Amino acid sequence: MTPPTGPGGAGAAALLAEVRASGARVLATTGALTDRQAREPSALPGWSRAHVLTHLARSADAYRRLLTVAGTGGEPGPRADAAALDRAPHEGAGRGAAELVADLRAGLDGMSAAAQAMPAERWSTPVKALAGWRHPAWFTLYRAWRELETHHVDLDLGYSTADWPTGYVTWALDGTAATLAAHGFPVARLTATDLGREWPSAEAGPTVSGPGHALLAWLSGRGPATALRADGPLPVPPAWPRPPVPGWG
Repeated sequence: MTPPTGPGGAGAAALLAEVRASGARVLATTGALTDRQAREPSALPGWSRAHVLTHLARSADAYRRLLTVAGTGGEPGPRADAAALDRAPHEGAGRGAAELVADLRAGLDGMSAAAQAMPAERWSTPVKALAGWRHPAWFTLYRAWRELETHHVDLDLGYSTADWPTGYVTWALDGTAATLAAHGFPVARLTATDLGREWPSAEAGPTVSGPGHALLAWLSGRGPATALRADGPLPVPPAWPRPPVPGWG
């Protein structure tokens, strides 16, 4: 499959603006968070809201690093391994709410600064995700956008999948549908009734329709299938997100 052309110049600036707006919404939601609320469970099993906020901050650091590598061609110090990133939410979850939010703000600011400093010709530079798959630097912004929108819902502070921006839902469904089709997910067609979009998947299986955010919520494990219509039993979606399949290697 031919890799898609990514945003450069004004396109990258517009995408960065979406990421920054997403981060601002998370910070607005958590700006008045109390220490007690930070200790309360999130929507993720076994994680408090403090775990989620720490995870978001360390993810922003990781994306900043990828953008810096792409932009400068140099390594900004040693890279945290998967084990360290797995430990980070647990090690940082005991902090107070103000420190948690300040940490996230600093991480987002650092990532944004690295993106703003990116030379236009470097956006196509390949970088490697910690899981081993490679992608162009511009896809890092999409990964950050997905991280922020998904975990904003996981904080369970009133932000729901219905609040997801239309542009985010459309992009995430495009990528998710393509990946599921490549792996033989047994759904014949997905239809987002509010977006006027549909995605063929497998030769057999039910057709599933509903609002785009509800489709994405079901596929990403962030909501039930109760808002969807299907002409047969629904399969259980696999773990999400999965690496894209555009042929980047």
